[in-house]
Amino acid sequence: MAEAERTVVVAEDDANIADLLDLYLREAGYRVLQASTGERALELIEQHRPALVVLDIGLPDIDGFEICRRVRSKSNVPVLFLTARDGEIDRILGLELGADDYVTKPFSPREIVARVKAILRRGQPDERDDHEVIHLGDDYQVDITRRETRCKGEAVALATREFDLIAHLARNQGIALSRQQLLDSVWGVDWVGDDRTVDVHVRQLRKKLGDDLPLATVWGIGYRLG
Repeated sequence: MAEAERTVVVAEDDANIADLLDLYLREAGYRVLQASTGERALELIEQHRPALVVLDIGLPDIDGFEICRRVRSKSNVPVLFLTARDGEIDRILGLELGADDYVTKPFSPREIVARVKAILRRGQPDERDDHEVIHLGDDYQVDITRRETRCKGEAVALATREFDLIAHLARNQGIALSRQQLLDSVWGVDWVGDDRTVDVHVRQLRKKLGDDLPLATVWGIGYRLG
C-alpha cells in the first residue's frame, strides 16, 4: 500500500491530545503528521495528500470549519472533526462543509482509530470482479465498483459519506427508506448523532448533482431514488 494511503494528518493544538492520537494511530499502522496550527495543517495536506485528516475545530489561527472549506474546494480527502463543541449547529455546519464524521471531547483514542478505519474502509473501491454501475434515469450513473458518480457524463466529486448514501439509495431504488434505516445502513448502527444528519447529506447531494436528481422525500420521514 502506498505511503499516502496510510498517512493521517492530525491537526490539534493540544500537544497531549495530539501525542495520544499519534501513539494510537501509529500502533494501528498509520503514518501520522502533526499540525498545531491551521496553516501548518493546510501545508501538510497539500504536500502529502493524506488518506484522512483529523481536524480540531478550535485551532489558534484558522478554525477547523474554514480549513475544511478550503480543503473541500480542492480535495475529497476524508475529514474527521475532533472538537469540544457539541452543539447541533456546529455538527450540522461541519457536515454541510463535507466532514465525514464528528467526535466530541472527551473521547476514547480507540474510538478515533475505529472511526478512522471505518471511514477509510468505506472509501476503498469494491474489489469484486463484476463491475457494478447503477443508472438513475438518463442522466445519472453511480459506479459502485469505482466509487464514482456521473451527471450527464461528467464525474461529480462526492465526499465518502455522500457517495455511501447515494450508492445505498441507488441500490434500493423505489423503496422508501426512513432516516433511521439510512443511518443504520450508511452510518452504522453505532452512530450516535442526530438523524437529521441524513437531511444534511441529502441537501449536499442535491447541491452537487442538481435538482434533476430523482431523489424524493416520502411523507417527510424518508427518502427514495426513482
